[in-house]
Amino acid sequence: MGVAYSVGEVDHLYTFFVQWSPDIYTKETKKQGFIVVKNDRFAAIDNLLHKKSISKTWKIIGATDQKRRQSLCSCEDEEPEDLLPEMREPSQILQDKHLERLAVHLPARTQGYPWRLVYSTAVHGTSLRTLYRNMASTDRPVVLAIKDTENQVFGAFSSHPFRVSSGCYGTGETFLYSFSPEFKMFSWTGENSYFVKGFMDSLQLGGGGGPFGLWLDGDLCRGSSYTCHTFHNQPLAAHTDFAVRELEVWTFE
Repeated sequence: MGVAYSVGEVDHLYTFFVQWSPDIYTKETKKQGFIVVKNDRFAAIDNLLHKKSISKTWKIIGATDQKRRQSLCSCEDEEPEDLLPEMREPSQILQDKHLERLAVHLPARTQGYPWRLVYSTAVHGTSLRTLYRNMASTDRPVVLAIKDTENQVFGAFSSHPFRVSSGCYGTGETFLYSFSPEFKMFSWTGENSYFVKGFMDSLQLGGGGGPFGLWLDGDLCRGSSYTCHTFHNQPLAAHTDFAVRELEVWTFE
């Protein structure tokens, strides 16, 4: 009758054999790719593998730590992995809890790069023209973050920087998100390619046969958010029409 052991148990099992029978379990045995175990040794092996002293060196780490998160079943001595992006400047909108949730959904090509602030209403004033001008020299994806007058946080990830355009641009990497009140991400449905369209007096994200997923006016003071075919999103703010308190655009270095 065979006995199944996990990968971790096999490691302990091999160590047990090498320590107690070095004359039998040598390099030649390792080349075989397997170890022959006699039935009368199963009791000793099970006792070794299930000792409390072994189980105490491992524990399940929760995945909701504020700044750092360890992988499941990780050793206590391991250095935890920092999942928060490096911010070149402090954000007036995005807190650690926002960044942690957003970072998980960003495309792989943006992972590990510092975030650089391209535009902020607190720094550059309220002007869509200034936003376009500040982004003219970048060709990287961008994260749009908005806080409305009800302190709700929402926005979008765009595969391309915002610019004035004669038609829609972007790819299926583009998505909308909202923390109003809990985090929700709305990815591309594949129904159309109305990702982003820029005018001198407005910025539109998502559309198709009706209102936009996210719309901002030329002064970046007012906006709206409705369900759209591009993302099948819920309205991102508490109300379909909202007033902007702060707005930021980030890119990746």
